[in-house]
Amino acid sequence: MFDEKILILDFGSQLTQLIARRVRESGVYCEILPFNAAPTRIAEFAPRGIILSGGPASVADAGSPRAPESAFSMGVPVLGICYGQMVMCAQLGGDVKGAEIREFGRAEVEIMADCALFEGLWHLGAREQVWMSHGDHISAPPPGFRTVAVSPGAPFAIIADDSRHFYGLMFHPEVVHTPHGAQLLRNFTHGVCGLSGGWTMAGFRTSEIAKIRAQVGNGRVICGLSGGVDSSVAAALIHEAVGEQLVCIFVDHGLLRAGEADEVVQIFRDQFNIQLIHRDASALFLGALSGVTDPEAKRKTIGRLFIEVFDEEAKKLGGADFLAQGTLYPDVIESVSALGGPSVTIKSHHNVGGLPDFMKLRLVEPLRELFKDEVRALGRELGLPAHMVGRHPFPGPGLAIRILGAVTAESVAILQKADAIYLEEIRAAGLYDSIWQAFAVLLPVKSVGVMGDGRTYDQVCALRAVTSTDGMTADIYPFEMAFLSRVANRIVNEVRGINRVTYDLTSKPPGTIEWE
Repeated sequence: MFDEKILILDFGSQLTQLIARRVRESGVYCEILPFNAAPTRIAEFAPRGIILSGGPASVADAGSPRAPESAFSMGVPVLGICYGQMVMCAQLGGDVKGAEIREFGRAEVEIMADCALFEGLWHLGAREQVWMSHGDHISAPPPGFRTVAVSPGAPFAIIADDSRHFYGLMFHPEVVHTPHGAQLLRNFTHGVCGLSGGWTMAGFRTSEIAKIRAQVGNGRVICGLSGGVDSSVAAALIHEAVGEQLVCIFVDHGLLRAGEADEVVQIFRDQFNIQLIHRDASALFLGALSGVTDPEAKRKTIGRLFIEVFDEEAKKLGGADFLAQGTLYPDVIESVSALGGPSVTIKSHHNVGGLPDFMKLRLVEPLRELFKDEVRALGRELGLPAHMVGRHPFPGPGLAIRILGAVTAESVAILQKADAIYLEEIRAAGLYDSIWQAFAVLLPVKSVGVMGDGRTYDQVCALRAVTSTDGMTADIYPFEMAFLSRVANRIVNEVRGINRVTYDLTSKPPGTIEWE
């Protein structure tokens, strides 16, 4: 139900997207705008409630971000989280100071009074675990607010103005480290704001098909199909909307996982009956990558060639009107962030580059309002194979950046075989869906080994697998040693060119977006 919307104003927190994910998981549609969005844009969005995110600034600093005054005058409920709570206090007449006791990480809040946010959740006198991240605290709340919870470092850990339906949390309910945080947010959206939670993928599918038809009309759409989740779901949705007006171009750079190129052709051309141009350009890409070892140079080389080959195939069609892209909502958020940040640099890890202006095509981006997990749900709704929509993230440059050294036909073949064995064993053990991302890496070193009665001097393969609930942080997957031993034994025995296997124990720090 798109008339039931929550607006999140972003003050630069690395966790803002998690707030949106939690709200949408409860069936409520929401969007993120920068804190300095124009009041007219906020009014046009017509939110039924507003959430003010956390952020890295201190309210006491000169020039620190402020919420638009209209956020407090629209007559809708407002929830401030961490910095959002403090900026709300500062703007409504309260006092915020640097805290003598800072709180970072796990903490306990004590419930001092009943509150609509606690309905069916917390009771008077309870002590509840939360996740704090603040160096300032509120020394005096604004007029009209009462204290409903405290913590050792925050005498106003949760505050409420019941008449205006304004609430403030010093902690982060959106992270899994606050066990009941999702329910707290649901109490705000469903209880305080009175929303029904009727936003579903089935409803999105219906409305988006209508939007695509209205936008495209009788025009032709071309789509750069990679076989990844995003482009696959975008292609299936657009095809359902406009049928034969869609033509997919699959630029096969030869750096996909074993068997994936054939699978793309089989599913989209044979199963979905989508017009598909399959251009095998593997020799061209391998030639251009000869001698290139720097990962960023590999990405740029692949991106440049992809554009050239795609443009060449598009011209053979005799023209098109629209270009379909699998742009997701996180891409949109990062491109408009008011506070900037590392996203542009980080995104080069998995995006090889967009199409240049000279192609003069209007964009069709049916997924630009969705997060990754929502795209997967839409793919299932559209009938795409479960193993395709559930596929682990795979960066655009493919295996080129998982070969830490020169890329050759031989090194690609070696890594494809090792990677296939690794994933085969993960699936056989029933672990694939418990892992966020798993892959093999070919290291630029060789190791002396003994196999049978002879010595070998072959390459080392590293295995990586991480778990994540939100894509913002990740930890190593705790494989049992018997599993790792079995995988290593198979790779060494079945893949000529590898004589040693190691497991990568590196975790993913907070705030990064992608990793290789």
